[in-house]
Amino acid sequence: MFKLQAGRLVPPRSGGESVQTAQKIKKRYTLFTGKQLLWLILPIVIEQIFSTSLGMFDSMMVSSIDEFGHASNAVGNVDYMNNLVIQLFSAFATGGAIITSQYLGAKDVENAQKSAKHMLVLVLIFSCIIAGLCLAINPYLLQLFYGDVSDDVMEMQRTYFYITAASFPLIGIFNGSAALLRVQRKSMSTMVSAGASCVINIGLNALFIWVFNMGVAGAALATLIARAIPAVYMRALLMSDKNELTVKLFTKFRFDGAMVKHILFIAIPSGVESCLFQLGKLMTNTFVNSGCYKIYDAALGKEVNIQANANTIANNLNNIASVVGSGVGTSCLTVIGQAVGTGDVNCVKYYIKKMFIISFIANAISVGIIMATSQWLIYLWQQPADAYPIALNCLYFCLSFQFVTYPLSFTTPAILKATSDVKYVMWSAISSMIILRVGLCFLLTSDVFPFRLGAMGYWIGMCSDWCGRSVLFVARLLTGRWKKASGLIREDAVADGTVEGQPQVGTEGQSADGQ
Repeated sequence: MFKLQAGRLVPPRSGGESVQTAQKIKKRYTLFTGKQLLWLILPIVIEQIFSTSLGMFDSMMVSSIDEFGHASNAVGNVDYMNNLVIQLFSAFATGGAIITSQYLGAKDVENAQKSAKHMLVLVLIFSCIIAGLCLAINPYLLQLFYGDVSDDVMEMQRTYFYITAASFPLIGIFNGSAALLRVQRKSMSTMVSAGASCVINIGLNALFIWVFNMGVAGAALATLIARAIPAVYMRALLMSDKNELTVKLFTKFRFDGAMVKHILFIAIPSGVESCLFQLGKLMTNTFVNSGCYKIYDAALGKEVNIQANANTIANNLNNIASVVGSGVGTSCLTVIGQAVGTGDVNCVKYYIKKMFIISFIANAISVGIIMATSQWLIYLWQQPADAYPIALNCLYFCLSFQFVTYPLSFTTPAILKATSDVKYVMWSAISSMIILRVGLCFLLTSDVFPFRLGAMGYWIGMCSDWCGRSVLFVARLLTGRWKKASGLIREDAVADGTVEGQPQVGTEGQSADGQ
């Protein structure tokens, strides 16, 4: 059994028995049984489906407002920006959850409690700052990214962005609380909360849009309320004394510089990577919204952008297909994080393999379902008729790649993050995104070059990025260098981890107490 000494997990000395002989003994790992994994992952996947559907239902339900698809485009465009800024503070939830999970794996409840409290306070502070900035410079941000849209779409975007930006602190509270409940294996509570949020959002959308005729303002207000109620509920759950970790924000609190540094070591690279990933999606979306794709529709008597309309449909359905794989990736933060905390490198390897198997199976099922039903699902969005075949072609193309590339390009970085190997993930993701996603998409869609493939060019760039990420992340995992970042081997230990190491909870070259 590993012992915690001065913030380090130190393996016991085995009297005379060689490490090589000990490794030949087949171990049965029970940190997470099959049943426990199922009840951890399934609620998280369902929760992700509910959470993803908030923006999707807004876009779908407001599409009935006008026949030009302007309202749906406006909501879809703002959702790209919302996802970008949300990543800035959700990264703190990820960083805190990874550290807390590793402490729990090491049975260090005191430091787990401390890291949980610090993470929630940091998330709340940064989400309030970001919300204030977005409210203050709303028009400038929209003009920067969507200056080419029509005046009608721009006005709708401003309205939707103003109201939804006010919900950012609520999202921060929800995400932070949910992350801490997940590391305690209480993902069922987060699923119920997300489900309630989805039901409230749909009901209020119907009331505000179709009964009170409030348009995109009604959709945004429904989203704001739907985020407020679960946020309060999740905070109440986390304050319960029945939890292994009980976090009460209004008790006496002082920042611990070492713990803040500890969390930021994970949070900052994760935040930079996530934000630039979303920024890449936002930039590529603006290429498809550019003026070169606007055509005058004589029947409607107005300019329309069929490529942008089709891309909105394809993006929403692709998000649904991706949500199961995303849920498995979120589960990795708990599973692999706690495995790292045990200090047993073979235990970590065992659960890495297990999570990959689950990811491939779950991803194949979800992608297969969407691919089989997309020819009917596309009509849930009321768009000009010419947009539907384009959307369908884009979906078939991207889903074909997603069968293989999604687990490799998204589950793998989640595993690496859980081992604290965040810097490599950040630089690899940024490189792939800039060169393949943004660069190739710009080449194929912008009016600077003659290709102008529209929505299909967008998805060619996207799928190329998935392939690039897969190669970079899998290569890192196979080299075993993540063991050093996780503290499972010493800096001078051999790369295969066969020598006795000095595992530690936390960051590369830094013990749990920040020394």
